[in-house]
Amino acid sequence: MDLLSGNHDEIEHRGEPRSSPISSVTSGVQQISVNNARKDVTASTKTEPTPYYGKNYRQAKDIPTHLHDQVNNMDKEQRERMRDTLRLIFEAQMITNTAHDEPDAPPIQIFNHFDDEPTPPFEFYYTNLMWHTEGVPPPDYQGLKGCDCVGGCNPKSKTCACIKRQRLQFRDIENDPHRWLPEGFMYNEKGILVQTNFPIIECNDACRCSDECMNRVVQRGRRCHVKIEKTEKKGWGVFAVKKIPRGTFVGIYSGEVLREEDGEKRGQFYTKAGRTYLFDIDCWHIGQTENLYTIDAYHAGNFTRFLNHSCDPNCSISFVYHNDADLSKPLFALFTKKDVALGEELTFSYSGEDDEDLDEVMRNQKPLYQDCYCGSKNCRGYIFRYK
Repeated sequence: MDLLSGNHDEIEHRGEPRSSPISSVTSGVQQISVNNARKDVTASTKTEPTPYYGKNYRQAKDIPTHLHDQVNNMDKEQRERMRDTLRLIFEAQMITNTAHDEPDAPPIQIFNHFDDEPTPPFEFYYTNLMWHTEGVPPPDYQGLKGCDCVGGCNPKSKTCACIKRQRLQFRDIENDPHRWLPEGFMYNEKGILVQTNFPIIECNDACRCSDECMNRVVQRGRRCHVKIEKTEKKGWGVFAVKKIPRGTFVGIYSGEVLREEDGEKRGQFYTKAGRTYLFDIDCWHIGQTENLYTIDAYHAGNFTRFLNHSCDPNCSISFVYHNDADLSKPLFALFTKKDVALGEELTFSYSGEDDEDLDEVMRNQKPLYQDCYCGSKNCRGYIFRYK
């Protein structure tokens, strides 16, 4: 999702280089087959989380840097000699680092038919988790409230507590005859999102329902088949390997969770570098007038950081709540908003979904501009991202 796909050296890499030789990394790749079953792959670098804050709580100060430090310490000749190996390393880390939280996700492969760059830059730790920076409170795991459903939740249930919490998100428009609202959950029995523009309340660890409950979609991880591929003008992008139906969960926009003021400081630096991975968490649905937190996918993130902008996108972001009772820190989940064809690029709008608010946003915030190459019929000709 680079706004400028040229020189990446302007941005410093996180942490100090480690002394482990690159040979230790390449030897590890030989033990990991990209086609192996994900359930057989374990991540040796994972540390046990603090149970009090939930099973996936991570602190940004602990983001591993050893792999990309080693790769970035290689000279040009080494990189050229190891082009194919570097690609295998990148693909292997995507499997290894996500094997626990999405064991059924199809492997992601990397392709480049335009130049000799074997992979996207080794500048971030690949992860589906959110990493909390200093000053950001940990997940409110103890405040979770769950349902008492047996087996999978019934979307027609009158007693399911999770359905009741979901209905609260519709309270302002529940009596609007012009708006269709789902009867129960935001997903159908196939795990397809049936309504957008509303927060999604998934079942959580406090619920008694089974792991196969229809209201557990994002937490089960990606099921669609995608690849990362170099584009002619937009840097790296994400493409569908198979057809993806409308309403399919694509992935979480993962990374560091920052205080809004810290996001502002990073944004100033990223603007000078001509690229940014920052997204403010705008919690309009809970009546919050100011943004408290920002997501930064530069130092940590997953394949969603490579989704390019389009003025006519086929994906959109929904807020999802799972194992955190704090409503000010939802997950950013990408879903397809239309059917995606085989080979089609997955895109979303960097400037939001509501064009009516475009002028106001541009007046009140300092955008980062870049020419747009999305090629859609309604292309504005430019991209901007807040910050």
